[in-house]
Amino acid sequence: MKNKVLFLTIPGCHNCEAAKEIFTEIMPEFADTVEVEEIDMSTPEGQEMAGRYSVMASPGIVINEELFSTGGVNKEELVAKLKSLSE
Repeated sequence: MKNKVLFLTIPGCHNCEAAKEIFTEIMPEFADTVEVEEIDMSTPEGQEMAGRYSVMASPGIVINEELFSTGGVNKEELVAKLKSLSE
């Protein structure tokens, strides 16, 4: 079963764009074990998800229904987390 990553973003967010670049760079390594779904927090679904996971800054990254980070992402920490889930 693949690990599920929710990537909660808002249009025009510079931190979101930086996080997208990180995901684009690292996902080939995790293509078999991780599924990423991007959700726009300005939509009703996005607002519901942001509230559910207490995302106060964008982007919000939720891994397997657990908040991983908000307001940006550390590439090394994200890679380490995804590797730990793939073992």
